[in-house]
Amino acid sequence: MGISRRRFLRATGAAGAVVAWGGPAWADTTGTTLDVAATPVGAAGYRRLQAGPGWPAVVRSELAPPAAGRADRRTALACFVQFTDMHVVDAQSPARFEYTHPLIGAGAFRAHETLAQHTSTALVDRVNALRAGPFTHRPIDFVVTTGDNTDNHELVELDWFLTVLNGGRVTANTGDPTRYEGVQDSGATTYWNPHSTALDDYKAKGFPHVPGLLDAAIRPFDSPGLRVPWYCTFGNHDDSVVGTLPDGILDALYTSDRKVIGFSDAQTRRLARALTDPAHALDAAAVLAEGGLVRTVTPDARRRPFTTAEFVRAHLDPRHTGPGPHGHGFTENNADGVDVFYAFPIAPGVTGISLDTTTTAGFADGSIGLRQYLWLERTLKRGSSRYYDAFGLPHRQDVTDELFVVFSHHTSWTMGNVLPDRRRPLDPRLDGPALVDLLGRFPNVVAWVNGHTHENRIVPHGTGERAFWEINTAAHVDHPQHARIIELADNGDGTLSLFTTLVEVDAPYRADYSDTSPRGLASLAREFAFNDPHANPAAVGAVTDRNTELLVAGRSPAR
Repeated sequence: MGISRRRFLRATGAAGAVVAWGGPAWADTTGTTLDVAATPVGAAGYRRLQAGPGWPAVVRSELAPPAAGRADRRTALACFVQFTDMHVVDAQSPARFEYTHPLIGAGAFRAHETLAQHTSTALVDRVNALRAGPFTHRPIDFVVTTGDNTDNHELVELDWFLTVLNGGRVTANTGDPTRYEGVQDSGATTYWNPHSTALDDYKAKGFPHVPGLLDAAIRPFDSPGLRVPWYCTFGNHDDSVVGTLPDGILDALYTSDRKVIGFSDAQTRRLARALTDPAHALDAAAVLAEGGLVRTVTPDARRRPFTTAEFVRAHLDPRHTGPGPHGHGFTENNADGVDVFYAFPIAPGVTGISLDTTTTAGFADGSIGLRQYLWLERTLKRGSSRYYDAFGLPHRQDVTDELFVVFSHHTSWTMGNVLPDRRRPLDPRLDGPALVDLLGRFPNVVAWVNGHTHENRIVPHGTGERAFWEINTAAHVDHPQHARIIELADNGDGTLSLFTTLVEVDAPYRADYSDTSPRGLASLAREFAFNDPHANPAAVGAVTDRNTELLVAGRSPAR
């Protein structure tokens, strides 16, 4: 019988991986990077994209050996899709610091940022077309966003984010309803001015002249919304100025009619330091007060920064229920915006836990408060018939076992910001290693899924039954613009498998520069993101960080 490449599990060997080729392992790879992935044309300079070969699936055996015949015994337990770091952005906001991008990179300015809502909608289209996981064929149970849903925690960005995921009309424009008023039509050579034929720093690197792009970016378009329930996790860009500065320092700037598009080199260096060094945070307001190259823009009250409570209450608003569930994980217990963590049922015998690893003290990295840490410990204990205490001593109890998948924005290696959170200022903050240690005490924890780094990376933690996988997925706003399907299966031999499969937006790999349809704009955004001078080519990850089967031992889910 002929075997179609689309229907065959491909796998390869790599460090820490087991070669698995053929046998009874079958997959429906359509619509995933197992089948096809974006690849550049040419080897240097500005490059257009095309459909390239799919990436192989790799079996990773660091935490458990792969037993022969497991595919024949396998039972699907859950299937979900992770969105992360969508950064739905008001690219025209006065409360942005684009002029610092030569010093701090893509977080300040992206050539493709006006099209963030189009790429997010194309990601929704991709998930709607998938319906099921490629390995277990289980229908997708839900989507989860792991933070940085908005770029600058503005009310209008929150509205666009909710509309993209729930469905409806999006008009990604603020200020003047008839024209774009951001830095990309300023004429300043520091930015890509796509409408102009004049040379700028980006055109010098090969970026094209695309007249009409900015007009198309602010034109209304429709999102179909997800067809499956979705849950939300909070990120640092959802609670602080451009994800770094604490609220209150520059709040008036959001709704002002003055947008700074440039400063002197010395002032720019001071602002870049304020955005990255907590000791100099207050210097940001002082520099802005000195003035710079300013353009007058149309003020817009919708740019006001939302509070954490407003973020939660917007999800609880019945108008934003979409495909469900009501609140998208948040409940009235979270409505005051103080404790925005929760647990939710993934599937029978499997529980999800969404953590809040942000701190309102500001700055990009995170930590976890003691109150939340103790709540997490209690939650894990309630679903664990066996666990270990802080001294490493084993305990058993008569409870029904649940498997746990933990979600957060920050990773274990980006949780070193232990500045006090103003929501609970007396609550001690704990770092990433402390959270890894806690999760490792509970054998029923199988995975920790997160974002923040804008890179694909998969890390094993622990050994034996005290082990789990940390699955970190690249941002949707930046190259390589990925989301990840995660399937959980019981192999019937004392091990579980987590299948991780990357997917790309549902848009052509190459579009004509005159194609201003929503799918055409999403396609161009992917190309611009790939070529952005601040793009990280390594963000795609090693082959062992992309499409994988991750084995973990010693779990017995209740069914």
